[in-house]
Amino acid sequence: MAIGTRLNKAREGVDREKLYPLADAIKMVKERAKAKFDETIEVAINLGVDPRHADQMVRGVVTLPNGTGRTLRVGVFARGAKADEAKAAGADVVGAEDLVEKVQNGSIDFDRCIATPDMMPLVGRLGKVLGPRGLMPNPKIGTVTMDVTGAVKGAKGGSVEFRVEKAGILQAGVGKASFSEEKLVENIKALADAVSKAKPAGSKGTYIQRVAVSSTMGPGVKVEPGTILG
Repeated sequence: MAIGTRLNKAREGVDREKLYPLADAIKMVKERAKAKFDETIEVAINLGVDPRHADQMVRGVVTLPNGTGRTLRVGVFARGAKADEAKAAGADVVGAEDLVEKVQNGSIDFDRCIATPDMMPLVGRLGKVLGPRGLMPNPKIGTVTMDVTGAVKGAKGGSVEFRVEKAGILQAGVGKASFSEEKLVENIKALADAVSKAKPAGSKGTYIQRVAVSSTMGPGVKVEPGTILG
């Protein structure tokens, strides 16, 4: 009941049918983030795609200019010099066959997974474990790469993976309620720009259809789509 009362109070002043400029929406969301922890600010974008078709999948990675406010644990599958490079770059977990065995046994001590190309025959065996968690390395988003240093530093520095879901909705955390409004606006525009550039050839009609921002425990506020670009 307490949660319901708090949410109803937070919804006061939010017109559920109105589309707000991005800056106004962010201000409203921040004002309503009253939890005892630093809530994550999230954006949901409804795209004009049908991800059931391969030529309409939207997926990528973007480095947010102001970071995410979250420290990710990064796991790297690599051998030899590349393993040393990963450790030097700040990777939390580094290994080859030993790391594959750990993951197969259910020990996943990382939030982002990177692999060198030569490791993929081994890592491919972990598809059923890493895939459902969205952790499977993929060259399209830069997590299968020889540039281990760049990938690790990007993950540690605020890079965000995005992928459209079955209903055509893409969701991502873009910062914390403690961030300034300006920093959150910059992060959302950076995400929107990356999503726009990832528009698939098979997408017809309006690409970015609906947008909403919210905090972890707060109500969603609808955003005028045109204000998240540029």
